[in-house]
Amino acid sequence: MAGSRSAGRAAVLGVRPWKRRSEPELEPEPEPEPPLLCTSPLSHGAGSDSGLSDSEESMFSGLEDSGSDSSEDDDEGDEKGKDGAGSDKGPGGMEKTTEEQVQADPACPRTEMASVPTADEYAEDSSDEEDIRNTVGNVPLEWYDDFPHVGYDLDGRCIYKPLRTQDELDQFLDKMDNPDYWRTVQDPMTGRDLRLTDEQVALVRRLQSGQFGDTGFDPYEPAVDFFSGDIMIHPVTNRPADKRSFIPSLVEKEKRAVWEQQEPSERKLSFLPRKFPSLRAVPAYGRFIQERFERCLDLYLCPRQRKMRVNVDPEDLIPKLPRPRDLQPFPTCQALVYRGHSDLVRCLSVSPGGQWLASGSDDGSLRLWEVATARCVRTVPVGGVVRSVAWNPNPTVCLVAVAVEDSVLLLNPALGDRLVAGGTDQLLSAFVPPEEPASQPAHWLEASEEERQVGLRLRICHSKPVTQVTWHGRGDYLAVVLATQGHTQVLIHQLSRRRSQSPFRRSHGQVQRVAFHPSRPFLLVASQRSIRLYHLLRQELTKKLMPNCKWVSSLSVHPAGDNVICGSYDSKLVWFDLDLSTKPYKVLRHHKKALRAVAFHPRYPLFASGSDDGSVIVCHGMVYNDLLQNPLLVPVKVLKGHTLTRDLGVLDVIFHPTQPWVFSSGADGTIRLFS
Repeated sequence: MAGSRSAGRAAVLGVRPWKRRSEPELEPEPEPEPPLLCTSPLSHGAGSDSGLSDSEESMFSGLEDSGSDSSEDDDEGDEKGKDGAGSDKGPGGMEKTTEEQVQADPACPRTEMASVPTADEYAEDSSDEEDIRNTVGNVPLEWYDDFPHVGYDLDGRCIYKPLRTQDELDQFLDKMDNPDYWRTVQDPMTGRDLRLTDEQVALVRRLQSGQFGDTGFDPYEPAVDFFSGDIMIHPVTNRPADKRSFIPSLVEKEKRAVWEQQEPSERKLSFLPRKFPSLRAVPAYGRFIQERFERCLDLYLCPRQRKMRVNVDPEDLIPKLPRPRDLQPFPTCQALVYRGHSDLVRCLSVSPGGQWLASGSDDGSLRLWEVATARCVRTVPVGGVVRSVAWNPNPTVCLVAVAVEDSVLLLNPALGDRLVAGGTDQLLSAFVPPEEPASQPAHWLEASEEERQVGLRLRICHSKPVTQVTWHGRGDYLAVVLATQGHTQVLIHQLSRRRSQSPFRRSHGQVQRVAFHPSRPFLLVASQRSIRLYHLLRQELTKKLMPNCKWVSSLSVHPAGDNVICGSYDSKLVWFDLDLSTKPYKVLRHHKKALRAVAFHPRYPLFASGSDDGSVIVCHGMVYNDLLQNPLLVPVKVLKGHTLTRDLGVLDVIFHPTQPWVFSSGADGTIRLFS
């Protein structure tokens, strides 16, 4: 019985070299003598290291356990128990046999190993894994490109790659000399070269030719008619229709909602699938021409640019502006209403001290108001439409220039300090006319006694109607704009010498507004499409500003002199930085209708604009001394109070010289103070 058991163990070991054929080759170890093949498992059971893996040990243990359960082993155990020659058994049920007993056993020759029939241990194997000896798992083998091994076995030992030291020439010679080179493939799990069998080669060829892998499969076997051709009276199933067959699907509804929320460029389909009752009800493809055109562009290899959608937070696009509360003071509410004119009020002007207000209207009168009480202290009839009024900015002179039809009237309102009013009359009366009067584009006339009673002192007569009058900062020069064509549209008058001159030789379009620079000898002339800056001493053009609007209606210069704003009839307010560029620094489109007037505050960083929409918009405009920092423009308040009359709203705006107040005159015949 011991001989048969040794033969069974030897038979098991005879199968093991075939199983280890695909394992990575380690360094060769000295092979034992043939009689020792049957002793390796016994020595392993005794506790010695045989160099086998856990999978092999478990396989060997399973075979031995299954053999120990047979009746033959039971009989053998009984006989050994009776004879007293049986070997000792360990706690695991495996017999322990010394090496001397195995060598002395004559039933362990090699010939007996071959005579014992062995069953295929993989006959009942249901595993579909190709090779389980590489226990690296689902790890990409590219991770082991820089290592000499491809994984680890169950004992933790490295599974080394086969040595590949052949170059291209050696591979070519191997291809020529080795007849099995064409059927040799590399195992991706272990990296070894495997030779395909004839059955595997035949399987590959069948798959390459489009045939079925299984040779016993018949694709043309006769079909089985499961149903008869007889028409049945009753249906096969009488199950009622599902609810989903007549109710719209909620999943499709969600898909439709998601499709509508997506951007057109992110949608997989540019249309929503629809159901039609018949084919003739299907409409034509709407984007047929466009899609054909794009296909033609693809065929012509036309370069096209795809605009990528940028995911930007809308809050980041809004500039970080300070809060209006931090920009105070500025006008916020209506304080006073000055009533008295019977027609629209076209122009306003405030005295240098801020105590008196002058207004001109289409009712043919000039009214003088007290700012603090809204009381009309004097009304001067001028006999025509007052188109412009300007108070002399010199605090030692009490004069008001009024543009009426084709004349400019210089009035002494005699308000405020009597010494100032008297000094103004003495200054005007001290003029001595020249012996030979020179030819001038305007005539200076003294006022009559009746006219002097109402305050008129001088009259400057022109050949054309006057649309604007403005003073120089020192109060000796004033410029007027005439409603005519040619180079005589702008005239400059000198009060002390009573002399008039035309500074230009040719015209550059219809002049709308003029303004003096507050500190430099510059004159700004605004035509319909441009603003020109002239140097009066050098008599040359310095800059030409392009507001890009239709058309310029009003003009104002910053007290520092480096920034200019202008309003236009197309609802734009354009800010120019003279040190930055001749193009607009900022274009504000806050009004809905044409702008009629713009104004800077002489002290506070404020500017305002009046429009035909009946509103006055006050903005914070901070100009920094640092040339590297751009001006800060922030709209702070929209002031409303005027009613629209004949599609006209606010006609003029002007700031108080010392307080953050703004005056506005409208087509409704009122003047309003916002503080």
